[in-house]
Amino acid sequence: MRRRRASRGVARGCTLACVSEAEFFRQCTTCKKPIAHGASYFKCSVSTCNRPKLAQFFCSLACWDAHLPEARHRDAWAEPVKAPTREAVEREQRAEQERGAEASARKSSMSEEAEKRRRVVGAPTADNLPQDVLIVVSKLKAYVKARSGMNTSDGVIDVLSEKVRKLCDAAVEVAQADERKTIMDRDFK
Repeated sequence: MRRRRASRGVARGCTLACVSEAEFFRQCTTCKKPIAHGASYFKCSVSTCNRPKLAQFFCSLACWDAHLPEARHRDAWAEPVKAPTREAVEREQRAEQERGAEASARKSSMSEEAEKRRRVVGAPTADNLPQDVLIVVSKLKAYVKARSGMNTSDGVIDVLSEKVRKLCDAAVEVAQADERKTIMDRDFK
């Protein structure tokens, strides 16, 4: 029985080598052959194959060509790229660790400052309650016009808003008496 290498994910001409991960840059996505530091490799021209967490690397054109049937790209080509040296990778890792340490230090100092500036605000008093309009003016005027054919004065809005505030205050007291934190329709009866 003849086996096809492409169905197993191994392209022709690629052999696996036993190398520790620290000794190579990345592994070929298709055949898992190590790509050495400073070596040439190929990457796909399609952006979805080059996402940071799911980046794909190919050791040869045959391996790149083997990924095409699964990827279903409309128009793609292999781009030759040179792998960074081991020193460059180590330098970048150190810089990444330093940035992470600086970010965590900055975050902790910011949270300490925020804690110092933190104020505990109690329940609003009658003096600082919002006095906004609680009635949708256009809907009220349309209702009055449809019901009676009359116009509505602008002074009516403030009076109705105050009446709605009093109804809400009474409903809040009923909900608090029932030890609830949610006002319900039955609180307005």
